[in-house]
Amino acid sequence: NRSLASRIKSKLNVDVNVESPSKAGIIFRSKIYDLAVKEGIFKDVNDAREWIHEVSMELARMRVKKASEKRDLVVAQAIMTLDDIDKTLNLFASRIREWYGLHFPELNRLVDKHETYIRLVNELGRRDNFKVKRLIELGLSESKAKKVAEAAIKSMGAELNDEDIKKISEFCNRAIRLYEMRKSLEKYIDAVMDEVAPNVKALVGSLLGARLIALAGGLDNMARMPSSTIQVLGAEKALFRALRTGTNPPKHGVIFQHPYVHGSKRWQRGKIARVLAGKLAIAARVDAFSGKYIGNELRKDLDARVKEIREKYKSPPPKKIVKKRRRRKRGRRG
Repeated sequence: NRSLASRIKSKLNVDVNVESPSKAGIIFRSKIYDLAVKEGIFKDVNDAREWIHEVSMELARMRVKKASEKRDLVVAQAIMTLDDIDKTLNLFASRIREWYGLHFPELNRLVDKHETYIRLVNELGRRDNFKVKRLIELGLSESKAKKVAEAAIKSMGAELNDEDIKKISEFCNRAIRLYEMRKSLEKYIDAVMDEVAPNVKALVGSLLGARLIALAGGLDNMARMPSSTIQVLGAEKALFRALRTGTNPPKHGVIFQHPYVHGSKRWQRGKIARVLAGKLAIAARVDAFSGKYIGNELRKDLDARVKEIREKYKSPPPKKIVKKRRRRKRGRRG
């Protein structure tokens, strides 16, 4: 296209050559069906058109299949499944705590971790079985086991019959299977991330790396994103609210889960998130288009930059003093 070529030349200041299609090629494409029938390849023009349509559809199927076989999409589905399991486990744990709390309410405040609570209920059942020795065998510390055992003796909970305890135990057993599935899924994601995005994994770990890939819609999409977009992945609502209302935009999205971000002081987080996003952009591009492993180098550079930021910005910045406009008092009309 000559007009497009001239615009490219004027905008980018580069040499552009225009190659027009040959006359023979134009004639061949315009009469391709008639020529195919004439040579005896097809019976008639409709047969030729049907065959070309089938070939086009098959090529489209092959491309869709190739796109679906990308392993980064598998990682995205796995991390979303993990999130769904976490939501389900939180619901199950809340219900088990309320249900078993009718029998042993004091256990709720003594055991914070959901998995430990559910395993204790599943293994011991009635509060009469909460003995110090048995609790230590199930993983509690000696001091914690003594507190739980004393609370079981003095408990103000209601007495439940054997059928009630049995149903609670069955529910606990289902939840424990979900915990086991979650651990298995974590190992699976860790293994697939080694294959799909080893550099991203080296920077942020397998779970956070997989979550970023899922939010981006795939590794290729993430590789094409600027670092500023990667920095706020997962904070889209806050970003659009800031654009709409004119308030300050978010400084980080899900990368807040990284220890360097959430483990730093409040005024350092934005700068560290920016550095981390920049390294993630490089890692994603190398994983998507090169396959070379540079994770150790990126991690070393990240460590050095974070250390530099923490030393340079040890103290919080001075607060900006906003002068309030004085409102004139209106006199009362008599």
